[in-house]
Amino acid sequence: MTTIKVNGKDAGLDGVPVHTTVLDWLRDRGLTGAKEGCAEGECGACSVLVARPGIDTPTQWTAINACLLPAASLDGQEIITSEGLGKSTALHPVQQEMAVRGGSQCGFCTPGFVCSMAAEYYRPDRTATTAEADRTADADRTAAADGACAHEHGPNGFDLHALSGNLCRCTGYRPIRDAAYALGEPAADDTLAARRSSPPPPPVATQLSVNGSEFLRPSTLTEVLDLLANRPGAQLVAGSTDAGVEVNIRGQRPPLVIAIDRLPELREFDFGVNEVRIGAALTLSEIERLLGGRVPLLAQLFPQFASRLIRNGATIGGNLGTGSPIGDTPPALLALDASLVLASTRGERVVALADYFTGYRQTLKAPDELIRSIVVPLPLAPMTAFHKIAKRRFDDISSVAVAYAVEVVDGVVEQARIGLGGVAATPLRARATEDALVGRPWTERTVQEASEVLAGEGTPMDDHRASSAYRSAMLGQSLLRFFAQHLAAEGVSA
Repeated sequence: MTTIKVNGKDAGLDGVPVHTTVLDWLRDRGLTGAKEGCAEGECGACSVLVARPGIDTPTQWTAINACLLPAASLDGQEIITSEGLGKSTALHPVQQEMAVRGGSQCGFCTPGFVCSMAAEYYRPDRTATTAEADRTADADRTAAADGACAHEHGPNGFDLHALSGNLCRCTGYRPIRDAAYALGEPAADDTLAARRSSPPPPPVATQLSVNGSEFLRPSTLTEVLDLLANRPGAQLVAGSTDAGVEVNIRGQRPPLVIAIDRLPELREFDFGVNEVRIGAALTLSEIERLLGGRVPLLAQLFPQFASRLIRNGATIGGNLGTGSPIGDTPPALLALDASLVLASTRGERVVALADYFTGYRQTLKAPDELIRSIVVPLPLAPMTAFHKIAKRRFDDISSVAVAYAVEVVDGVVEQARIGLGGVAATPLRARATEDALVGRPWTERTVQEASEVLAGEGTPMDDHRASSAYRSAMLGQSLLRFFAQHLAAEGVSA
């Protein structure tokens, strides 16, 4: 029997259509706190908590978008909704602070905010020391001065990026921020805090077939590869942050869905001497914590990639697997000279990311292959940056994305790799600009000339996000900004 533990009670999935989302399944059961505001993971009204493997503790309460994930993917798992956090006669601390500080007006978005806020409330390494808050504030001011993406933390260590995927049309956000910054530490008898010390439920081999559609969660990579070889057209899902949109907005109903997010073979991580190996099914939030800032270019990318809610489910393997020209990870990984390990029943092969994209949403990956891991060679270039141009600072799709990895030795550019997104049918390396930099002095004149070359890279188009002319202009300005940022950094260090 397929079941999910919801707010401490088992609930069955038998007979539930394969493409039913967690959100619809919950609401059909009378748990209507989670709402559908956008059906594509941009508003956070559907946020719920899932018990996931932690890095600092065995279990971490993780907020996800219930509107995107198939209910079947949580077979055997444990979730908490806003109803399970507290009740009217005994509010959860998050609910209490939201109530007394005016963090809820119409109330539509409030349950989602509460769940996202609760995930941060239970983050194991959240600090409540004033010294740490002051240190973070200083770092934020420095980052803002450098033009980088600054995190915002409260005096209790609350990271406001935890709420970057939750939208509110009523409050103006200040009372919500006040509620977040007023939270203390969980009480000694808090059962959800205590739950973190025990392992999360293990993944369950799942087979669900309803009305001609099938959902499978195999136990091994070998089983998945056999399915891909013998069942053409199967849809792989991990975080379902892209596939869920296709189901909700475009009405796609693939006959076979295969969940791969908990496969151990796709969740490996190793920071070695010569390379970093990242499993394709690790979420972006997990990768961010595992790297701990050791790859600065990715550390700049992560806060700008959609929202925390999305990053809690999204994977690099999924971002690359779609072949999208506007994904945020490809430009950064191109600048890092990354390679992909592709696996099938025929074995494994390594493909340079620079050769992987062949056309609009087309790649070298064969239909029976999947991405097993991403490999980043070491050592890293000392000068890096990720620039994302979009209509919003966070929770938005790039109009243009540019990533840099540059090495300057004795005033001369020895190495330059520049990855671009949003300016062609595929992500690409800015080869002409790289050639215009390598071997030349790292001076304003060199950079000015190279910026004119960069403005001509790719084949940008006009669409609802930006015009072709704007995209080209942003490319050229990006290199000038990169140069200015590093001049400023050298001035500070000197």
